[in-house]
Amino acid sequence: MDTRFPFVDWFRNASPYINAHRGRSFVILVEGEAMASERGEQLVQDLALLHTLGVRLTLVFGIRPQVQAALAADAITPQRLNGRWVANAAVMQRVEQVAARQRLWLEARLSLGLPSTPLHGVELGVVSGNLVTAKPLGVREGVDFDHSGEVRRVRGSAINGLLDQGSLVLLPPLGFSSTGEVFDLDAADVARHAAVALEADKLILLGDSDGLTDDQGRLLRQLSPDEAAQHRHGAEPGSETARHLQAACAAAREGVARTHLLPWGNHDALLGELFTRDGVGTMITRQRYEQLRPASPADIAGLLELLEPLEARGMLVARSRERLEHEIDDYLVIERDGMVIGCGALQLFDEADVAEMACVAVHHDYRGGARGERLVEALEQRARQRGVGGLFVLTTHTVHWFAEHGFRPASLADLPPLKRDAYNHARQSKVLFKALNG
Repeated sequence: MDTRFPFVDWFRNASPYINAHRGRSFVILVEGEAMASERGEQLVQDLALLHTLGVRLTLVFGIRPQVQAALAADAITPQRLNGRWVANAAVMQRVEQVAARQRLWLEARLSLGLPSTPLHGVELGVVSGNLVTAKPLGVREGVDFDHSGEVRRVRGSAINGLLDQGSLVLLPPLGFSSTGEVFDLDAADVARHAAVALEADKLILLGDSDGLTDDQGRLLRQLSPDEAAQHRHGAEPGSETARHLQAACAAAREGVARTHLLPWGNHDALLGELFTRDGVGTMITRQRYEQLRPASPADIAGLLELLEPLEARGMLVARSRERLEHEIDDYLVIERDGMVIGCGALQLFDEADVAEMACVAVHHDYRGGARGERLVEALEQRARQRGVGGLFVLTTHTVHWFAEHGFRPASLADLPPLKRDAYNHARQSKVLFKALNG
């Protein structure tokens, strides 16, 4: 009896990411709303799991809702400007009390070693301290912000030393000045400065929203800092969206490879983002997560894996490893996080003014995203750059698709002699042609 376990397939697919994340530095912000909800316990367990998998974790935690509740309980209404409260003596007292309680709560949960938890049998050191120096916001628009501050510096070398010892570093939204004062800080800003100081591989911001969306409400999975910054225009000053976008865009511009905007309310968001290829939320990066580029010999294994199912269905002519190695300079590939998900080739003929657009293919799971169109446009551009006057394709399954992209029916007589002589009459491939103007 063949018993299948879906988890096993998921685990196999996740294993490259487990290996890739081991020894990497992540800075993760968990906003106070998450800690105040029933998701807090599960999130802490997920963080502990990342630690056991070898991720170097720096955890920044927010306390805004807890402080607001404490202020409301004492009938204190703080003065606000542009989304920040003025941390006078009364407000600052509650901020310090809440931060201390939240830190102790997290340390207790990260010490939990019951058999049903990720930390069973593991001794996890959790370290906090005066790792963030701060300066006062001062007077803004005529308002003295008192003990509301901003990050001056994060002690990256000290944090790295603690991470090297296997500790998880905990950073509250507080900073300390050289004169011994304590300042209330924006947790997202602390996370951003920590990620930059540590040269972190990832900055992960867990908030209320599912990520950024387009005008139709569709999730935007990858954006550049400039593209993401456009979404700040409609965000309310001081709102979570504005704070997270400010931190994410600044971190990306300052060298953090990838920043992820994730919903803490999604039970699977954190692990789903880190251990699946397509992820869950929005990623902001200066480097393209998915890119179209010339192929290299390192792509041959990925090309074989992409093409094999299409060859088995008779959609493409079988290509051996040796043939791909010989023709690799003809190919363009679409790479998504290390996986070849699309390809196409431009093959020239010395005796003719036309070239063949060959082996245009997109992985089954990634169709519908205009990737085929991108490949055709890029191959056409390459053909024009090389002075080619026209393109032809041979296809058995995609005649209509190529017709929609400007190709018209042609005959064997229109093919270059070398290609005409090699034509496989058993396949009965249709010949389509497209003239290139200019």
